[in-house]
Amino acid sequence: MNDRSQPRGLLFIVSAPSGAGKTSLVKALVERDPGLMLSVSCTTRPARAGEQDGVHYHFLDRECFEREIEAGAFLEQAEVFGNLYGTRAADVHRRLDTGRDILLEIDWQGARQVRARLPEAISIFVLPPSIEELERRLRGRGTDSDEVIARRMTQARAELAHFAEYTYLVVNDCFQTALATLAAIVTAERQRLAYQRPRLAALLDPIESIA
Repeated sequence: MNDRSQPRGLLFIVSAPSGAGKTSLVKALVERDPGLMLSVSCTTRPARAGEQDGVHYHFLDRECFEREIEAGAFLEQAEVFGNLYGTRAADVHRRLDTGRDILLEIDWQGARQVRARLPEAISIFVLPPSIEELERRLRGRGTDSDEVIARRMTQARAELAHFAEYTYLVVNDCFQTALATLAAIVTAERQRLAYQRPRLAALLDPIESIA
């Protein structure tokens, strides 16, 4: 267990259907908050142009990934569009134990697994302003065929059905407003007594001794 000299960090989960803008929001949130670290997940999907191993993902072949599943290495893992994704438990616990606040960008399946093992995790679901807008954004990327977009929309509807499992809902209608809302949630969670008590021990211990 951590003593007051080394308080444990907070664990945030952010989920959303493809096209809701989750990745852009998470990237901007981490850039503006130096106290928040984005956890790097493992995946079996190929790296896309510009992605770096160990920065965007840990890129593993399927055999290696499945060995880690068997060894119980993952805090959560799921298969999405034929590719495996997972978060190594040791990485998350090590960083939380050093007092860092960690953000997991994962889908609802992974979020459910994390909450089962770490119920104190703070979960946030990012919603599009409408189903129609979500499809417009997916088509606006210009990277997917009609068949792929139809499959993504079917998956998105299935993912949206899990919104009630989350602590917070954020609608990404205006990017800057959604980003400010995410930042406000992080700030508010950091003001909770359980988070502040060990960090303000020098101030609070003398006060408690008077009582």
